[in-house]
Amino acid sequence: MSAAPRLPAIYIPHGGGPCFFMDPMPGFPPTLWDGMAAFLRGIPASIGSRPKAVLVISAHWECAEPTLLASEKYSLLYDYYGFPEHTYRLIYPAVGAPAVGERVQALFAQAGISSRTEDQRGLDHGVFIPFKLIYPDADVPIVQLSLCSDLDPARHLAIGRALAPLRDEGVLIVGSGLSYHNLRDFFSPDAAANQASAQFDAWLGNAISAAPADRELMLRHWHEAPGARACHPRSEHLLPLMVVAGAANTDVGHISYREELLGKIMSAYQFGLAPAK
Repeated sequence: MSAAPRLPAIYIPHGGGPCFFMDPMPGFPPTLWDGMAAFLRGIPASIGSRPKAVLVISAHWECAEPTLLASEKYSLLYDYYGFPEHTYRLIYPAVGAPAVGERVQALFAQAGISSRTEDQRGLDHGVFIPFKLIYPDADVPIVQLSLCSDLDPARHLAIGRALAPLRDEGVLIVGSGLSYHNLRDFFSPDAAANQASAQFDAWLGNAISAAPADRELMLRHWHEAPGARACHPRSEHLLPLMVVAGAANTDVGHISYREELLGKIMSAYQFGLAPAK
């Protein structure tokens, strides 16, 4: 029997709140989020095989140390504000994978990383919103992993390195964030904000496609890149990429999605198997 193929590790954009399940705000293009939604729907084909489970690192959960949500079943955490009433009635009946959670804890222990578990919190919108598009039938088990509240890029790269063996065990590692996340400037037509977005996106693309040792060095110092702090005043939406890049090990990174939205560039990245064209 041949071994299961190694799954890629991917970093995806999860949009703004429940954006894929509502009309854009008045004054904005009605197709604003359509390209991103199409990319998310295409992920199962791009990775080439069906995972036994997904480990998701969302920008919307921070703890003092890496914390796992690996229940049998989940509630949903509607952690967005001011959106249409129907978006607070969205459902996604995801099931968990406790055995995968135990495996993650064992890998952390082997790497000398302390971790904990949580069984009360629901899946936040950085998980259930994109996965309603990726696996709409909620038929692939999900385990959620928190960020660390210190937002240290080196620490998150190390967490990813500890998780790398999961990719050979049928687990898809997904970082869910946004490569551009400055809510104050996103809706602004200011040319300087648009330029910062283009500069940082170009730098990030170069970092992702660099040799692994160079990639890690660049990502550890991401805040020194052109436009970095203009695009990420706070880094929680970028840090899931660090975990994914750590899990990439020696695999090459590719841009899997790139789109300009309101003058700002959003990108996604895949490590390992090249994304399907």
